[in-house]
Amino acid sequence: MRYLRTKTRGLALGVGLCAVAIAAGLQVQVANAAVYYVDFRSRTAASYGHAFVWYGRADQKQIEVAGVHPATESVIPYIIGHLIPVPAETGKSYGDLDEDYVTASYRVYMTEAEAKDVFAFIKRLESRSLMWNAATWNCVAFIQVVAIHMGLKVPGNHLLYPEDWVNQLRKLNGGRRYMSSPAVAQASSKPSASAQKPAGPAHPQTASAGY
Repeated sequence: MRYLRTKTRGLALGVGLCAVAIAAGLQVQVANAAVYYVDFRSRTAASYGHAFVWYGRADQKQIEVAGVHPATESVIPYIIGHLIPVPAETGKSYGDLDEDYVTASYRVYMTEAEAKDVFAFIKRLESRSLMWNAATWNCVAFIQVVAIHMGLKVPGNHLLYPEDWVNQLRKLNGGRRYMSSPAVAQASSKPSASAQKPAGPAHPQTASAGY
């Protein structure tokens, strides 16, 4: 009888040690997992501001920028674009990498699998953004579609000022920091200062481009 109790205790101890090892292994996997993000941002501009997204891997300095704005730096397409659609450009515009211009920011972390889907969607959205119009397809409308694809709650009006829209996006989602898995939030850490503040142009008070 004593032998059976000893054997049972030994088996229980072995199972317990295995469970601890498995849990430790899972924690190591989570800690080592790559964490990605999409950062909804707004900045100052010569007009009422500009909205765009940063996206990439949290532990790397490289930052991708996506958004839509009138083609060229000329103010003429921007003015005409309030009446009729005008040719658009996507991607980075002047001032998008400069933290001094930022008026609002809301970052959401995600897994590699989630990032693969979201980043591909952003690329497709850019390829289809051939025209810009202040009322129908502007910079806020662009990032709103990205947020909807990510399953976030969005403000009901894409004609808000970029800063107001980003702040409302954060509020509507309760400051939610990850797309789905809590493990992502636990494993994620803020990028280094060099990753958060990449080299940019000189620092005047207002960026001249982007709408």
